[in-house]
Amino acid sequence: MSSPPEQVGTLDVALAHAAHLLGTDPRLAAEQSTEILAAVPGHPVALLMLGTANRLQGDPVAAIEVLEPLARAQPNWAAAHFELGLALGRARRGDDAIVALRRAVTLKPDLPDAWRILGDFLTLLGDVESADEAYARHIRHSTRDPRLLEPAAALCDGRIPVAEALLREHLRQHPTDVAAIRMLAEVGARLGRYGDAEKLLRRCLELAPGFLAARHNLAVVLQKQAKLEAALAEVDLLLAADAHNPGYRNLAASMAARLGDMPRAIGIYGEVLRDYPRQPKIWMSYGHTLKTAGKLDDSIAAYRRSLELAPHLGEVWWSLANLKTFRFTAGDVATMRRQLAREDLGEEDRLHFNFALGKALEDAADYEASFHHYDVGNRLRRKALAWSAEDHADQVRRSKALLTPAFFAARAGWGSPARDPIFIVGLPRSGSTLLEQILSSHSQVEGTMELPDMIQLARELGGAKMRGESSRYPEVLADLDAEQCLQLGERYLAQTRIQRKGGAPFFIDKMPNNFAHAGLIHLLLPNAKIIDARRHPLGCCFSAFKQHFARGQAFSYDLADIGHYYRDYVELMAHIDAVLPGRVHRVIYEHMVDDTEAQVRRLLDYCGLPFEAGCLRFYENDRAVRTASSEQVRRPIYRDGIDQWRHFEPWLDPLRRTLGPIVEAYPDAQS
Repeated sequence: MSSPPEQVGTLDVALAHAAHLLGTDPRLAAEQSTEILAAVPGHPVALLMLGTANRLQGDPVAAIEVLEPLARAQPNWAAAHFELGLALGRARRGDDAIVALRRAVTLKPDLPDAWRILGDFLTLLGDVESADEAYARHIRHSTRDPRLLEPAAALCDGRIPVAEALLREHLRQHPTDVAAIRMLAEVGARLGRYGDAEKLLRRCLELAPGFLAARHNLAVVLQKQAKLEAALAEVDLLLAADAHNPGYRNLAASMAARLGDMPRAIGIYGEVLRDYPRQPKIWMSYGHTLKTAGKLDDSIAAYRRSLELAPHLGEVWWSLANLKTFRFTAGDVATMRRQLAREDLGEEDRLHFNFALGKALEDAADYEASFHHYDVGNRLRRKALAWSAEDHADQVRRSKALLTPAFFAARAGWGSPARDPIFIVGLPRSGSTLLEQILSSHSQVEGTMELPDMIQLARELGGAKMRGESSRYPEVLADLDAEQCLQLGERYLAQTRIQRKGGAPFFIDKMPNNFAHAGLIHLLLPNAKIIDARRHPLGCCFSAFKQHFARGQAFSYDLADIGHYYRDYVELMAHIDAVLPGRVHRVIYEHMVDDTEAQVRRLLDYCGLPFEAGCLRFYENDRAVRTASSEQVRRPIYRDGIDQWRHFEPWLDPLRRTLGPIVEAYPDAQS
């Protein structure tokens, strides 16, 4: 039986009044909705408004009690699932929120806020690819201007050139359209043109300071450029606007850790995990941070908790293996083998399991099986990388041709006179972390991390904005004048200042790949120290082969590639020795192990530092260490690892052949 017309009219008026109150007074909206439900029990719209009003009043549990049965009763109503997703998110039920939000956008794809919030939760879970897709769809569906529908669709579909052309044409006519500016910035970010994207987003925020989505984009773009202090400042503004946003909190913790602020990072991760205790990737990130802070037992516990929730996460198993001093149990090995046998295991997890099993079996002295797993893991990783040994060798040749004695003589005295930086260069796994730990145990020296700033300067000078574009580096160095060298040197010091927490007069930049920029370092910072950490070529190269690096080091996933890289490194450093005699101090790892005190005294003399006995007790230094050797350098020097590569010698012929005479000549090889 249908309701009389006057009753329908009264109901419509009451619903409209409740809807209006949602935006002004959620408490009264809840009361109005309750009155409607008393008159018309089970009315879907009234239930939706009651649930929304409860959430807006800060009671997500009450909201869920209303909205969960509503969503079950109305399985095809997008609004019910969207509002349920919001309430579940506020109740710290991230997994359930994702399910509800996915249902909402499946039923009604043009829900921009649902896509944005879904992206935030996917970021929390560490599902970067799905989060990026959700954010792209947010951009597309938040566009109401019909002129932007076509470029938004092109951007969302990955038709980047089409999107870029349409947006540039639109902005020529409408230069202050912030939605279009943000979309063009997204194009720049997709193409790796982060500097261009940053400029666009800053312009966007000049025009619309409250545009939170653009500010979030800016924080991510700054992070991609290693402008971490500026990125964290943007995230802090986002958190001021939405303190409980899981994506913002996760981003803040990640950047605090990269900036060396371990107490803040640990604190944020701890708070997030109290709210979302069943997020395995957050437990993993928490474990990484605890490891860096030297809290080994807590780190292992965090990794173990992650694996309880998601035993298929290969990266967590590798993180345990990467502690180096950790030993897997027989049960762990059996679990990893079971997981590796799964047909549905993703390639990223598969390669991590292989690296972890390689380490477990090496510890068990099953070297043939160990090498097999290392080899499989490396092959899987190498497929995804665009490394060219020929291109790297060509850059070394070009550097040698440019960096002559005459080149440096003509530029003597250029650059910043500062003596603060101590660069430790070489190859990964060469003993550089040990040297950093020794030096940072001196009262006048602060250890930081592998700083990307010198590499960023080199890339910027080269002018290549995208991978594959030709670079003018190193030849562009010939075009710099004295003032530019001074400014760039001062800029490096300014950018790295955020990493210096203790006020020591000297600090360490331990980026190993900076050996390729020794000439640039000398031009910009002629009084900085450069230490070359060198280890036996077979030991160093195979140790890199066993290591799955979090980022970079693309040369390290093939034995021949590593051999070529090591040869290039030796060749370039020999050239620097020839054109700048005495400029670089070389430390042979095996000599440091055999006669530690004498080598430490030589090292300190080179750095112009008085001897301090604390440098010999470097393992007592509790500073944060961010490399694969973090646990090893918290123990006294030991010889066990020096000849570890010999167990694998039967399988190292490709490496030995590529290295050639360098192996037999070590440590005296100079070309």
